Amino acid sequence: MASSSLTSKPFLGSASRTERLSGLCSNLRNLSSPSVQFVVRPRTAKKLQVQAAGSTFGNYFRVTTYGESHGGGVGCVIDGVPPRRPLSEADLQADLDRRRPGQSRITTPRKETDTCKILSGVHEDSGLTTGAPIHVFVPNTDQRGRDYDEMSIAYRPSHADLTYDLKYGIRSVQGGGRSSARETIGRVAAGAVAKKILKDFSGTEVFAYVSQVHKVVLPEDLVDHYTLSLDQIESNMVRCPDPEYAEKMIAAIDAVRVRGESIGGVVTCIIRNCPRGLGSPVFDKLEAELAKACMSLPATKGFEFGSGFAGTFLTGSEHNDEFYVDEQGRVRTRTNRSGGTQGGISNGEIINMRIAFKPTATIAKKQNTVTRDKHETELIARGRHDPCVVPRAVPMVEAGVALVLVDQLMAQYAQCHLFPYNPDVQEPLSKVNPLPTMSLS
Repeated sequence: MASSSLTSKPFLGSASRTERLSGLCSNLRNLSSPSVQFVVRPRTAKKLQVQAAGSTFGNYFRVTTYGESHGGGVGCVIDGVPPRRPLSEADLQADLDRRRPGQSRITTPRKETDTCKILSGVHEDSGLTTGAPIHVFVPNTDQRGRDYDEMSIAYRPSHADLTYDLKYGIRSVQGGGRSSARETIGRVAAGAVAKKILKDFSGTEVFAYVSQVHKVVLPEDLVDHYTLSLDQIESNMVRCPDPEYAEKMIAAIDAVRVRGESIGGVVTCIIRNCPRGLGSPVFDKLEAELAKACMSLPATKGFEFGSGFAGTFLTGSEHNDEFYVDEQGRVRTRTNRSGGTQGGISNGEIINMRIAFKPTATIAKKQNTVTRDKHETELIARGRHDPCVVPRAVPMVEAGVALVLVDQLMAQYAQCHLFPYNPDVQEPLSKVNPLPTMSLS
């Protein structure tokens, strides 16, 4: 009888979920005795929450950027910075100065000092990191929001105006808001922290430079990646380490700048003294993480790693990097077409990559477009913009790469160096031993 009573209220069918629960609770109470009690509480439906804001990068060394191009300011919050490390605003300012607008005639004329302020996470007296989140703020001081009045009505071709409207239904018109390269201030500030950690820990260095502007291509054999220095890169306004090609690149930018046009280019980035073993198999390969960091920068359109697309013209015997044992007893590769990784894991050789940047989308020439209410029109964009983004993209690329490396370094410690390492095949992560020059052929 009890079983018949329980099944008299169907669990599936026309009755509502509340009615079915109510019937079940009633029948269970009828079955209860002083020694057996059934307590059934109706479940409250929980809302599914999806966190996909897209402003945070990293797992262990986490960086969240904030702010808009013409708002009160921009910056970042860095979580996961190791404690008791010396850090000052001057450590960040050097890279922020390399990124800032108004540096030369070939960059946007917007005048910003991009002076940073550390608001938390560093002990005031000792100047050491506390392990708490580090908040970096940079004010905007040269906003000209009225320059963007037309953009509130019409979409700039190849800009993010349309897609931001399609996604959010609302957007910040002035300067493109979050789609502006001004957002990268937070990345560059966090990247400066990451580069300092890498340098202090393992002597790891990250250098980027301009290797192409429009049709001016710097031959690869003119730059020695084993001796490349920051002074060489910063010796001219275009950040090309070869003086002759730097002049050609500057001339190419000048030629389009006076016509209200823009051109693109390529930034090459290298990593020296990268600890071996960084990166993980399958989805979290080191080059995949580096590609994400670089391709999330504004105006990027291509990423090459190691031999890149040129490697597709080689056979396996031509492309393979043969192994040998060096004077220190370490396994090395005689060539480096793999770009410093195998299987998505760093092998200790120089890591190299190239990132392609498109011509700046906002130009001072009349273009056909569509208004927000879907009428075709013409637009001459105003505002202050770079005729070529690649010279200022150099510190941005370095920052993105450094963020990946520190995050991967912390992951490697957490999984593979929590217990004693295997001295037969592994080496301490903090070992600083610069690699000698190898054949690049």
